[in-house]
Amino acid sequence: MNFPDGGPATEAGVATRRQQAASKALRSFAPLIPMSDAQDILAKAGGAGLRDLTPTAAVWLALTSHVRHRFTDYDQLLRDGYDRDAARFFVVEETERQLAAWGCTRPIVDAGDEAG
Repeated sequence: MNFPDGGPATEAGVATRRQQAASKALRSFAPLIPMSDAQDILAKAGGAGLRDLTPTAAVWLALTSHVRHRFTDYDQLLRDGYDRDAARFFVVEETERQLAAWGCTRPIVDAGDEAG
């Protein structure tokens, strides 16, 4: 899996290392992911909004966002008036099921992160 070609020619060496690191991170997070989803996630991870993060952090955020928007009712919940945190709460199990189907073992939320 590789990023789509992109970035200024002067940054080609840096982009290549970042792309390789992002591809490696995605393979470790979701080894069974279909290529079409992987390409979308890698493109988003390489986008301007996530470039300041490490490749691993950018890929994780892009991966969870991709699943939330494509495989859950998250967007419908937002349209129905739920705020972002509430909508995420209602789709977390569905999101984790999809991630697990792709071989991901990392939880979205650690049990210790939840308020009692």
